[in-house]
Amino acid sequence: VILRLTEKRMSIKPRKTTNLKRSMRLLRNKPLHERVPTHDEEGNVLGDFMMLFPGLRDMTEANLLKKVDILSEILGQYKEVVFVDLNVPLNLLWVSIKHKPGLVLELSTYVKTRIPEAKLVGVPPEALVQKK
Repeated sequence: VILRLTEKRMSIKPRKTTNLKRSMRLLRNKPLHERVPTHDEEGNVLGDFMMLFPGLRDMTEANLLKKVDILSEILGQYKEVVFVDLNVPLNLLWVSIKHKPGLVLELSTYVKTRIPEAKLVGVPPEALVQKK
């Protein structure tokens, strides 16, 4: 997974290894709806969720990098995570995942335990339920 932190966005893209690398570059990105994958390599529909991070855009660079490191550590542990975009000006994290019952709740809870101000946004209830 490659981690790109830019002046406006941080994004994680899939790679063959599970290591995360950060590169500081100014990137001109297409709108999110044009970049977000909708299907995995087998053609299965991907799920997604958003988290809001109040005050993210106003943090010092050092504090912002700490948050990015925490997100990288958490999201890098899950093979189901296929796309991540952190929009700093909007204080918004977007995560696209392969389907696994309860994964949205698991990931968002894990993020919230490490970054308490994080808030899960607009997830349908069925995405939170762990099916047995």
